[in-house]
Amino acid sequence: MDFYRVIDADTIECLLCRHHCKLPQDRFGICNINKNQNNSLHTIVTNHPSAIHIDPIEKKPLFHFHPTTQTLSIGTIGCNFRCPFCQNWQLSFGSEIGQMEITPFDMLNIASKYQVKSISYTYNEPSVFYPYAKEIGELVSLKGIKNIFVTNGYESIEEIEDMQWVDAANIDLKSFDSKYYKQVLKGNLDYVLDTIERMYKKGIWIEITTLVIPSIDETQIRQMAQFIASLSSDIPWHLSAFYPNYKMSTASPTTLDTLFAYQQIASEYLKYVYLGNVALPAITYCPTCNKELIIREGFDVVSNILDVDKCPNCHTTIAGVFGDN
Repeated sequence: MDFYRVIDADTIECLLCRHHCKLPQDRFGICNINKNQNNSLHTIVTNHPSAIHIDPIEKKPLFHFHPTTQTLSIGTIGCNFRCPFCQNWQLSFGSEIGQMEITPFDMLNIASKYQVKSISYTYNEPSVFYPYAKEIGELVSLKGIKNIFVTNGYESIEEIEDMQWVDAANIDLKSFDSKYYKQVLKGNLDYVLDTIERMYKKGIWIEITTLVIPSIDETQIRQMAQFIASLSSDIPWHLSAFYPNYKMSTASPTTLDTLFAYQQIASEYLKYVYLGNVALPAITYCPTCNKELIIREGFDVVSNILDVDKCPNCHTTIAGVFGDN
């Protein structure tokens, strides 16, 4: 699929994300990396990542998908949101294409050289460089390497339906306020919720991340938890501490008391709720007997007593993708 449709002799509609930008000749969409070139869609960052690094998979964060393994993280420039708290704003809103030239075959060679379990499309929004990501992903999956999307959840329906090659995703749920999504983030909350549901039903392993910015309150936390639980109480939710950054450099950071309170609310609905961006252990407990199963300090797993995917104490199955699955 080419992920665009021709509207007339000079205009196409981009189908990579929910914005469905209408692009006249030589014009870019909101992401600033996809343009109408000769009445077809051209992704200018293909073969030109701006960031590449090997990370613990726990850094994505994914806690229930092949824990303790390494992932090759790649990103480009470009984004379809305008988050004022963006942690990677230099990439998301950057204008210079990466100077590296790395083809999908090069990426496979790098992944094989460093023996990573997966490739993560991350740092900026991967849905906007989907054609490049897909070419890499389909190639490396033939070698048993997994593919991970770290995303804001604004993929188009067409893109989600094409994601047979994607194994896992961490999806940002940035707020539960429709006006905030529209006016500040330049997105649509309902579309993000729809993406989460579609990816879950498609069989992609998903985990959710919420950066606890000052505008998020207890009511939103409860609404988010209820929504996630309506799909499955097994979906892990990461509540991450906010620190002043980008256009919110004077805002107050999230307090530990706030995080603990929100974790307690979320745990009324979900089995696995984690705190992120804090200097505290992140522990996976058995939801039946409360046994400590996986203990993480930072991005390091310091203890893992899972029997593949079962609690060794009571034999409850722990949701996730573990072992050689």
